[in-house]
Amino acid sequence: MWFLSFMRTAIAICLAALLVYAPATAAPSGASEGMWDLTDLYPTAAAWEAEKVSVSKDIAGVSRFKGTLGRDAASLRKAFDAISLLNKRIARLAVYASLKADEDVRISVNQARNTSADNLYAQFTEATAWVRPEVLSVGAQKIESFIAADPGLKPHAFGLRDMLRGAPHALGEEGEQLMAAAANPLGQPQNVYTILANGEMPFPSVTLSDGKTVKLSDSVYSLYRQSRNRDDRKKVFDAFWSTYKTYEGTFGANLQAQLMGQAFNAKSRHYKSDLDAELFADNMPEGVVRTLISEVNRELPTFQRYLKLRARMLGLKDQAYYDVYAPLTSVSNTYSVDDAKRITLAALAPLGEEYLGILRQGFAAHWMNVYPHDGKRSGAYMNGGAYDVHPYLLLNHNNDYYSLSTFAHEWGHAVHTMLTKKNQPFELSNYATFVAETASIGNEVLLQNYVISHAKTKEEKLAFDNEVLDGIRTTYFRQTLFTEFLITAHSMVEKGEPVTGEKLTAMYCDLLKRYYGDAKGVMKIDPKYCIEWAFIPHFYRGFYVYNYATSQAGATYLADDITRNGAAAQKRFIDLLSAGASDYPYNLFKKAGIDFATPAVHRALEARMNKIMDDMEQLLAEK
Repeated sequence: MWFLSFMRTAIAICLAALLVYAPATAAPSGASEGMWDLTDLYPTAAAWEAEKVSVSKDIAGVSRFKGTLGRDAASLRKAFDAISLLNKRIARLAVYASLKADEDVRISVNQARNTSADNLYAQFTEATAWVRPEVLSVGAQKIESFIAADPGLKPHAFGLRDMLRGAPHALGEEGEQLMAAAANPLGQPQNVYTILANGEMPFPSVTLSDGKTVKLSDSVYSLYRQSRNRDDRKKVFDAFWSTYKTYEGTFGANLQAQLMGQAFNAKSRHYKSDLDAELFADNMPEGVVRTLISEVNRELPTFQRYLKLRARMLGLKDQAYYDVYAPLTSVSNTYSVDDAKRITLAALAPLGEEYLGILRQGFAAHWMNVYPHDGKRSGAYMNGGAYDVHPYLLLNHNNDYYSLSTFAHEWGHAVHTMLTKKNQPFELSNYATFVAETASIGNEVLLQNYVISHAKTKEEKLAFDNEVLDGIRTTYFRQTLFTEFLITAHSMVEKGEPVTGEKLTAMYCDLLKRYYGDAKGVMKIDPKYCIEWAFIPHFYRGFYVYNYATSQAGATYLADDITRNGAAAQKRFIDLLSAGASDYPYNLFKKAGIDFATPAVHRALEARMNKIMDDMEQLLAEK
């Protein structure tokens, strides 16, 4: 919540269902029009370097505030204002470095700059490690008296109180410095994964039924797994996952290093578990995660009803895991970036003119890196970490519905960021992922409602109905499966058990079989595809994935509320997005009418699924 909570990974909000979906190709001739303008951050790379040197010197000067925090309100405000401003400058440096690195992961100078930004943040956390212990030594009573006496402390009040809440998990100054120094090396498994999976791992080539030979990078795999030819789908799955299987030991060791680092942090700070440590920052009740898992497992018959419907529409009696992305209809609408802009504006009209105005502003500017090209990072994200600058969006637009949905999703993050910056100071702008994903998935739900209502044929309506259900599969059920996987893997590390790639694969296989109804004959899970866990970058971000599942439920609930209740519900949604980090996310949602520790929001999503499947079955009966 306060400056020590800043992490670039918490600000670069990524699409969860699967980060890769567009083929890596040479940039199209018009790509310059779809390229972001980083000069809004720094006019040149040299300007970035100069600012980095300046910030590094200012970090060294933070020590002058040591011992002053309990002197009086003015001294506390002076220190916190200076450190907060420094944090904002570091965030801007980090955004530029990250975006530049992702333009082409093969360019070593950009990767080095990105590492340099990480090191700068590590330097900052070490230099400010004394702050938390000193605030705790001043004590809650005195801190509260300072807040009451000086209105200038208002932007820092929530962070100060949150810091005091963390007293049981705080270490002394020496301990905090040690933890700060350890942060950068403990974060390296994520960098190792990115370089290995996106840059260095060799991928096989396969020859498809039409005679075309393709090299199965992550993005190309994600395209061709959707092939209408079943033999091609199987060939793509077999070749792609056999490559990942070759590196099972490496991926396993790397993920174990990630898990061990998180366990070290949790144990050092006296949390009862890794999950407890993860949830503490947002003051999130553990019941939210436990309710999610319980409800999703209760809803597996509904999920498997959808899988059976897929098998029926595909004409399969032996549905396999490589069929899970197969298109169910012959509809293959295409959507250019201009189409995406137009349709997104129309679909999101229920959110009101303020919301649409921000979209129009962003669409007219150079906030996006739109097209796929060689070396570019796969997937999609929004990075809004530079507080005084607009957000940036990385896309890999492929002109299909998935690209359209991704476009709406990431712009949901961008508008959320703009609303937060408009209504909150920097110190309260680092909103929680738990809220962020509801903003973006809410856009997806409204888009789904729009395209279904504007479908021109039964075939098209069936296609869009399936997009809704498949979105729930990937964002709700799949992410909860990931959450169960992580909880089990963390538990193994906490018990001191070795976590190997082979064990992770077996564990993931058990989950896939249970979720997808292997024993019931719903979908066959071939063990050779269970290396899929190694493909998921979000496993290097703590228990992050549960946010997607809860957000799918919350976004569906809020979007339906807006559709039913109009202006009043719209205001609740905009208020939620405008609140930033001014309160804990669980509390913000309760103000918006949702209690995630109860089953109601999950059961509303299940009802939506069943209603859509009823409609699909009716349409199929009419054909």
